Amino acid sequence: MPESKTFSPPDSVYAVVLAGGIGSRFWPVSTPSRPKQLLPLLGDTPLIQQTVERIRPWLPRERIRLLTGRPLAGPTLAALPGYLPEHLWVEPETKGTAPVLVWVAHALAAERPDAIMISLHADHHIGQAAAFLTLLQELAARARQEDRLFTIGAVPDRPETGYGYIRRGGKVTAAPEIYAVERFVEKPDRATAERYVAEAYLWNTGIFVWRASVLLDEVRRHTPEIAAHLPLLDGGDVAEFFARVPRSNIDPAVLERSQRVAVAPATFEWDDIGTWDSVGRMRAADDAGNVAVGDVHAVDAARCIAWTDTGSVVLFGTEDLLVVRAGDVTFVTPRDRAPDLKALLDQLPPRLRDRE
Repeated sequence: MPESKTFSPPDSVYAVVLAGGIGSRFWPVSTPSRPKQLLPLLGDTPLIQQTVERIRPWLPRERIRLLTGRPLAGPTLAALPGYLPEHLWVEPETKGTAPVLVWVAHALAAERPDAIMISLHADHHIGQAAAFLTLLQELAARARQEDRLFTIGAVPDRPETGYGYIRRGGKVTAAPEIYAVERFVEKPDRATAERYVAEAYLWNTGIFVWRASVLLDEVRRHTPEIAAHLPLLDGGDVAEFFARVPRSNIDPAVLERSQRVAVAPATFEWDDIGTWDSVGRMRAADDAGNVAVGDVHAVDAARCIAWTDTGSVVLFGTEDLLVVRAGDVTFVTPRDRAPDLKALLDQLPPRLRDRE
C-alpha cells in the first residue's frame, strides 16, 4: 500500500464495519451463510478482509468492531485470520443501520466520552487506499474538535440510479474540502440522475466519521423513535433495545433531520459492490469486454460477465450476458437485467432461493 500522510492513531478512534447484509443480488454465489461480504468478488480475498486491511495501517485490531448478525458470526471470523470473538459485535436482531450504529455509539461513548467512530461498509470498492486513509484521518481530527456528523460523498462518473445522492451547500473548510449538506436524495430515475451529475451532486457513500456523543445528541434531538429506547442501553439491556426499536436506516432516521451534517468529497475512487454489474466494472476485461472468473472460455463473445466456482463455462457467439455457475445451479440472464435479481428470487422455490 502506498504511504499515506502520517497521523498518529489516537486511542479515541474506532472503526466499525457494517457486515450484516445478505447480498441477494449476487445469487447464486451469495447464500445466507456466505453473503457477498464473505466472497472474493473483487480479487483473491473476501470483501470484508479487503475492508479491514484498508484501515489496519492506521488502527490496531482492538479498535476495529465488526458488526454482524448471529448467523454470520462464525463465517465472518473465519474470513478474517487473526480476529477474535471480542472483535465481533453481534446484533440481537437485524433492525437496519440506525439502531446498530446507535448501539455502538452508546457503548463507545460509555467507554470513552471522546470516542470517534468511523463507520465503514464491508462491501465497497476503494481505490487509492492511501488517499482514503488520509481523508479519514483528517475528518477524525476535525470530529475531535467539532460537533458535526461528517460523511464522505463520491464524485459520480456516471448517472447511477441505484445510489443515493447528496446536494452540497456552502463550503465549511478548504483543506480538507468540506461542505454543509443541503439535502439527501434517494435513488433517482435516469433523467434525474443525469441532472444530479450535471449539477455536481455527490454519491452518498455511507462512510461516516463522528464523535459517538454527537451522534447520540442528534438522536435525542431528532429521532424520538430511537431516543425513547436509549434508557434500555443505559441499563445494559441490549436485547430489549433491539426488540423495541423500530427498523430504520441512519440516513433518514438521523442525517436527513440533523443540521450538523457535513460532506467531504472523496479524494479516492469509490463504488458500491451491489450487483453483478459492479463486478463487471471493477474486474479486468478482455479485449472484447468480457469479465471472467474461474474456468471460463469465451469465443466470439462480447461484454459478458461469467463466473464459475465449479466446472467450466463456455461462451460462444453471445453478447451482454451474465452467466454464473455455483454448485449445482447455473444462472443466465441479459446483463442489463442483473439489477432485477431480487424480483427473480421472489419467484423461485425456497430450495433454490435459500440454498446453502
